[in-house]
Amino acid sequence: MRRLALRTGIRWKISIAIAAVGALIAVALSLVVHNAARVSMLDNAREVQLSQTLFAERMYDTTKEAKFGTKINDPGLPAQLREKTKQGRRATLVEGGGVPDIWAAVPLGNGTVLSSHSRLAERSTTIIKDLDRALLVGSAAVVVGGSALGVLIGGQISRRLRKAAAAAGRVAQGNTDVRVRTAIGGVVRDETDELARAVDALTDALGERIEAERRVTADIAHELRTPVTGLVTAAELLPPGRPSELVRDRAQAMRTLVEDVLEVARLDSASERAELQEIALGEFVERRVRAVEPDAEVTVLRESWVSTDPRRLERILGNLLANARKHGGSPVEVSVEERVVRVRDHGPGFPEALLREGPSRFRTGASDRAGQGHGLGLTIAAGQARVLGARLTFRNAGADGTGGAVAVLWLPEHAPTTTGSFPVVALPGRP
Repeated sequence: MRRLALRTGIRWKISIAIAAVGALIAVALSLVVHNAARVSMLDNAREVQLSQTLFAERMYDTTKEAKFGTKINDPGLPAQLREKTKQGRRATLVEGGGVPDIWAAVPLGNGTVLSSHSRLAERSTTIIKDLDRALLVGSAAVVVGGSALGVLIGGQISRRLRKAAAAAGRVAQGNTDVRVRTAIGGVVRDETDELARAVDALTDALGERIEAERRVTADIAHELRTPVTGLVTAAELLPPGRPSELVRDRAQAMRTLVEDVLEVARLDSASERAELQEIALGEFVERRVRAVEPDAEVTVLRESWVSTDPRRLERILGNLLANARKHGGSPVEVSVEERVVRVRDHGPGFPEALLREGPSRFRTGASDRAGQGHGLGLTIAAGQARVLGARLTFRNAGADGTGGAVAVLWLPEHAPTTTGSFPVVALPGRP
């Protein structure tokens, strides 16, 4: 069962955490201060009430009259105070909530009790209310300030992590010269720098391994070129016959494989540069498709002039058509709309692994496609597209993905320069 997940940024997580902690601390301190202030005021009120009652006791000894609001054997005297006075003890009591009553009682002898009570002074109640209001405002200020601090701290960390993720994404796209540590910058050193150093170390290790594998592949293919060429030449000298045809066919296939492997190695080295020319894309595609795949249906929806390398573009088209012919089904349709070229067949479609991960060398797909070839055609097409600064995507047509394979080549508006970069285009209104 799929579990719901709430996605949010680290900035807001830190801000919420700081705000929550600040709120808890503010509430706890407010309760402590409120209770302490209330207890202090009540204790002071009880002392004042008892002092007045004691003074009234001295006056009673002289005048035998209860003065200053005191009463003799008050029937409303709380039972707790009555018990204390029976023990011959002076006592005070706070009764009621909100604005409480303050009681004081002293024994006079022979079971007589002198007592007095009054409500807590309104001034004290006002002071407590003002204190509560100040505590509330202070707590809100702490929460808001904590949230703002959390946004600042979290924003700094979030920016550094986003820069690191963007740099790692460029590395994943093949730009191994990018350094994550340099990308995140900053003066303060924290765990993101450790992460950046680890990613940079991983990038260096992977780059060295990939380069070593590329050199081995290129060296093996280069060493095989001479004997394979000799094998092809020798096969041409064999007498006519079916066995000779099989030998020539396999020798030619081996030669094509060696050339493809060398091309892949050159593309992996990122040293290839496009030789640009201005061409009418629709006319060029139609002419090249007619030459290699006469049965294909070519449609030019909208013509466009593009700056690209015709040789590499022809290589991409040839590989896409060859893939459609070998692994797809008729008819093969090619359409051109401005800078977009689509090649579609009506076969079983691309394998799920290719759609998910992209072309992979020496992997031709599962049993749903014919499985012929060496899996280098689409790999070379994707590599040549990168040299052109283009984007090559793969998908399956039809609502259920069984309407045939569709390869789409998106040529860039601005072609790469001879150094492999892209020209800087001035924005409108700027030199």
